[in-house]
Amino acid sequence: MHTVAVLALDRVIPFDLSTPIEVFTRTRLPDGRPGYQIRVCAEQPEVDAGSFSLRAPWGLEGLHGADTIIVPGTDVPTAPLSPAVRAALLAAAAQGTRIASICSGTFPLAATGLLDGLRATTHWMAADLLAATYPDIEVDPDVLYVDNGRILTSAGAAAGLDLCLHMIRRDYGSAVAADAARLSVMPLEREGGQAQFIVHDHAPTPRGSVLEPLLGWLQENLASDLTLADIAARAGTSTRTLLRHFREQTGTTPLQWLHRARIRQAQHLLETTQHSVERIGTQVGFGSPTAFRDRFKRTTGVSPHAYRRAFS
Repeated sequence: MHTVAVLALDRVIPFDLSTPIEVFTRTRLPDGRPGYQIRVCAEQPEVDAGSFSLRAPWGLEGLHGADTIIVPGTDVPTAPLSPAVRAALLAAAAQGTRIASICSGTFPLAATGLLDGLRATTHWMAADLLAATYPDIEVDPDVLYVDNGRILTSAGAAAGLDLCLHMIRRDYGSAVAADAARLSVMPLEREGGQAQFIVHDHAPTPRGSVLEPLLGWLQENLASDLTLADIAARAGTSTRTLLRHFREQTGTTPLQWLHRARIRQAQHLLETTQHSVERIGTQVGFGSPTAFRDRFKRTTGVSPHAYRRAFS
């Protein structure tokens, strides 16, 4: 039987901890036998889980001999990793153990050095922090999970389910994984990545800045066919000066800001109205349905129709 050790670090996120326990515990093989044995392990007997404490039946010795180790996320992702935990994870990796992280669990895994030179993901809100803290990792904030063979990482919350189902499929095939997915009330594969969940906010613009009136005007005129020259004329400045001010105060260009504002408005309309995709594309300023669909999918990772199915 495949043994999965779930490592509960201090300030563990309960949802991330429970996800692999529930999914793997309920996995059954075609003959009815359980597919996995679960060990919940911790460095200390009692673990702080935020609103409650839990007692782990296994210490770090439970990681030894496990086929898979799961590192759930914690509320303090940049907390120092204890030497004992680091040594245990490195020893397991050296023995060929498969190691996976859920959400911010990518941070303690990264602290071991096991992700250096690899592609990895984490919750989109923590992706920039991961990239800044561990520059040797290729951080991909748009995907639900990354499989590097023996080392796997997943995005936040429900993406842990996607990762667990992916590992079940690797271990026992699609039929067993599909049955586990049905028990979890999850599709075996979700359309798109976590880009569809990212809130594409603009960089804050200080009140009273030279751009504040212009950004308000742009927001009110998303449906208009605006060029860079149009925006510069509205601002009463040259395109060169406009570009410089935008870079300084928003970190992007006027047209990139406009495209993101249009997509954000389109997301709102897809969630809250029954307007056709074609009508919404026109409402937010795209000249054709094809241009709207292409830009929407490039930004969110899914089509407008798929986004509406997921969020309306």
